[in-house]
Amino acid sequence: MSRALHPFEELVELDAEAVRSWCARSLDALGREREEIDAINVYPVADGDTGTNLYLTAEAAHQAVEAVFAASAPTPDTAETVGAMAHGALLGARGNSGTILSQLLRGMAGVLADGCDGDHLARALGEAATAARRAVAHPVEGTILTVASAAAGACAAGGGLVDVARNAHDGARTALAATSGQLDVLERAGVVDAGGRGLVTVLGALLETVTGQTPPPAPEARTTPAPPEACPAEDGPAYEVIYLLEAGDEAVELLRSRLDALGESLVVVGGDGLWNVHVHVDDAGAAVEAGVEAGRPHRIRITHFAADPAAASARGERAQRAVVAVVPGEGLAGLCAEAGATTVRTLPGEQPAGDELLDAIRRAHAREVVLLPNDTDLRRAAAAAAERARAEGIRVALIPTRAAVQGIAALAVHEPDRRFDEDVVAMTAAAGATRYAELAVAERQSFTSAGVCQAGDVLGLIEGDVAVIGTDLTETARTVLDRMLSAGGELVTLVVADDTPPGLAPDLEAHVRRGYLAVDTTTYHAGAGAPPLLIGVE
Repeated sequence: MSRALHPFEELVELDAEAVRSWCARSLDALGREREEIDAINVYPVADGDTGTNLYLTAEAAHQAVEAVFAASAPTPDTAETVGAMAHGALLGARGNSGTILSQLLRGMAGVLADGCDGDHLARALGEAATAARRAVAHPVEGTILTVASAAAGACAAGGGLVDVARNAHDGARTALAATSGQLDVLERAGVVDAGGRGLVTVLGALLETVTGQTPPPAPEARTTPAPPEACPAEDGPAYEVIYLLEAGDEAVELLRSRLDALGESLVVVGGDGLWNVHVHVDDAGAAVEAGVEAGRPHRIRITHFAADPAAASARGERAQRAVVAVVPGEGLAGLCAEAGATTVRTLPGEQPAGDELLDAIRRAHAREVVLLPNDTDLRRAAAAAAERARAEGIRVALIPTRAAVQGIAALAVHEPDRRFDEDVVAMTAAAGATRYAELAVAERQSFTSAGVCQAGDVLGLIEGDVAVIGTDLTETARTVLDRMLSAGGELVTLVVADDTPPGLAPDLEAHVRRGYLAVDTTTYHAGAGAPPLLIGVE
């Protein structure tokens, strides 16, 4: 996609081309400053990815605007463009700061749809700051919220477009410089707030759009650190959970209360039936379950925070190695996240795109990444994502896992302290030594490699091919197990979904104990959105 840049001239009103230019300039500027912002990211979690998350959020906004321009002739109107910018940011928001940025853009879009002169821009910035604070369960000063409020306050009197944009940028820069003295964790690390730093960059891109001039630089990102004894160390939840949610306003209010009790750093943005939910929790499964009860969650992302991210972040370094795994069901996502993997959820009939896999590789924030697609149909998209990540300087190894049970086997032998090549070889061997099967229910009559099946029949697929057709889930599962174990095996892994009959797993475990004395059995719960039963034999 091309990034259109508005001609260098002072504007009196934003039009569609100017909004397009603002999006492009924001993306370019965040791209240049992404690593610097990542390096000062210590709040709310020192996971060193705020710059990357802001960049990805801006990228989603930019792509949405470009899509509107591509579909309109000759050009879209301003209201449609700012609406696309906000909607794209909502769909693509990443991390705490990216989610807040999406709400800031949404708040601005509501006002700018009615006019884009200086007075409207001043009101838009005020509405944006207010909306962002409403979206955060427990607003904290010294963060992107403080910088947004300062920007709005500095231009509240209105005026010409250039004056408003300049005053907002100046106000944000001044507020950013003060953040290091407002939060203990920032003072201790000797940095300004990373999210606020990103917002100054976005407002600088706006100022450049309306003036055609390079904005003043942001304040120095690093300050003098406080002595270690001045501020106590802080611990936080183990997981970041993000998902889009289709739900009504009343259900979302109940969801806020439930998630607020589960964790911290809760941000819920959006409206009109579509929301972006972000929270840090110790129980990732409970956070996803709350979304299921509220409505329809999708694009679920669960990230396990590094064991000692603060030290790496303070040095501006990436973690050495990470694993990215594609999994069906929130239960498996939680299981893999507990093992330290960054996960990408799949839903029935909805495979993740290459961009989602690339996003997960970036979110892992590591120099070396092992990618487990866990699905034959994802091989091409995974390979493309790996190539794009390599172009960004990340060393990626794609292990051709064809099922989630192979991914579990590979993750079980993963040792991040081992040499990268040795780790990849061990994980590949473990996956390759795992035969896999899946039970599914036929949706219609069709011809299969095992004969003709009818709608409602239970299908036993071994290594991707239909091997057994039955009418009873348990009986079919026993037959599939017997066929797989006829070739030998030491460990059977059963992965059951929420809607699988509760007696299935115990019955199969007993069946293995009776007939195969030297074979152990392990059972995992996949949760909602997974096939009824996955079987692995190692």
